[in-house]
Amino acid sequence: MVLSVAVLAILAFIAWVIYRAAKKKLIKAHLISYGVACVAGIFTYAYFLSMDFPQLIKILVSIVVGIILIICGALLQRRLARS
Repeated sequence: MVLSVAVLAILAFIAWVIYRAAKKKLIKAHLISYGVACVAGIFTYAYFLSMDFPQLIKILVSIVVGIILIICGALLQRRLARS
């Protein structure tokens, strides 16, 4: 079900780009990158929903720990730069 929504999102994105091109409206690079990011987010969401629960929890915990370590490293680097 979720994978079919992701495929429909890709088709809608392609149709939107073709529609804008047919109307001769300006297609900026940030609009394309935003659309690709949205479609990638939908596929990531579909991938996470297809996992079993313990594996999903492990991945989410590792993402949160990674975020915390990146923040701690940035704070440490900023303190060392001030000294």
